[in-house]
Amino acid sequence: MRSSAIYTLVAACASLVLIIGGSLAQADSSASSTAANLQSQIDQNNQQINALNQEIAQYQTQLDATSKQRQSLQTTINQINLSIKKTTTSIQVTQKQINNTQLQISQLAQGISNAQDSISKEQQGLAQAMQRLDEADQQPLFVSLLMENGISGVWNDIDTNLQLQSAVGAHIQSLATQKQVLTNTKTAQETKKTQLLQQQQMLQTEQGSLAATRAAQNQLLVQTKNKEANYQALIAQKQAQAAQLQQALTNLKAQYNQAVNPNQITPAAPGILQWPIAGKITITQYFGNTPFADAHAPLYSGHGHDGLDIAAPIGTPVHAALSGVILATGNTDAVAGCYSFGKWVMIKHDNGLNTMYAHLSQISVSAGQQVSTGDVIGFSGETGYATGPHLHFGVYVSSVTQIIPLGQATKGTAPCSRAVMPVPPVSGYLNPLNYLPSL
Repeated sequence: MRSSAIYTLVAACASLVLIIGGSLAQADSSASSTAANLQSQIDQNNQQINALNQEIAQYQTQLDATSKQRQSLQTTINQINLSIKKTTTSIQVTQKQINNTQLQISQLAQGISNAQDSISKEQQGLAQAMQRLDEADQQPLFVSLLMENGISGVWNDIDTNLQLQSAVGAHIQSLATQKQVLTNTKTAQETKKTQLLQQQQMLQTEQGSLAATRAAQNQLLVQTKNKEANYQALIAQKQAQAAQLQQALTNLKAQYNQAVNPNQITPAAPGILQWPIAGKITITQYFGNTPFADAHAPLYSGHGHDGLDIAAPIGTPVHAALSGVILATGNTDAVAGCYSFGKWVMIKHDNGLNTMYAHLSQISVSAGQQVSTGDVIGFSGETGYATGPHLHFGVYVSSVTQIIPLGQATKGTAPCSRAVMPVPPVSGYLNPLNYLPSL
């Protein structure tokens, strides 16, 4: 009987393999068409993404070329239009990446389903086979010895049984491992999709920022009657008013003559802060008595440049250099005739530093809001005193920085008397390069 049971077990397992193989083959046949269709869509999307990325690279090349041209009204408009085209194309790339991720998730879900079906069938077959073997095991050993003509036959049956159990068990374990791998990958892909959706939202915000800036520039065309001479006259006026503002700001710093305790200054170390602009960093003006600051002494009153100017086309995302709380935001352009920081954001950090982000085209945070390192807090522009798009990035000693109206020093006589901005004493400005990663 035992030998008969073993043969029955072998036959059952063989039938199980045929049944599973047939059902899986049928499932694979129907699924292969779907899988091929999904892969075809993914391949087409990848081709389109590559073409769009080439288009983005061409826009960037043109932007780089226009940034080197003499500043003029038409050049400014051309730069903004190119930035809008670049951002719009980036949105298309992101949407196709989202579509690809969804298709990949569908592929993974299909694979997981097939693996689960295989596991279920294997487990059912193994359970049936083990039940039959258990029934055969119920007979006394001496009966098996008599029927198998000795111990060797029984040992052969036991060995065959163990081999079958091991083979089926190993197959189930393999499928279970495959399922877990697919499940983990699917989770990762869903996370990626969420990130891409966030990126798409960010790019759409950028596009809105660029459109608003273009509208402002178009208004400028109306104000200047589309004449270059009028535009250059406005630039000259802006520079003259900026000099007046800087003098008033210097007076305020002198009035605010609080000494900075060296113990309150965070020790310099590269990497304490992260660069506020992603990708390649191009510094257009350094901290301190730079050649530009020396050549425009009235603008800086001999105290040098109090931050870093980083090249950034209008609409470039600006990131928090370190986690902290938004201390304040402002817009000096809201005060007629005031050319200073334009739209600005200041973050207070737990390590005794404040970071300043100025000349923004759009602010995406509000006072009191908690932010993490790398969060988008706004988009670059050329508001305030900026004769070209860039980000002004400053680092201040937190304990001696005040957010006050400029009129506290000017007694309301300067164009910016009502403009609110961050003001430390001269010694409260720190060189950002002492805290940023090395270039």
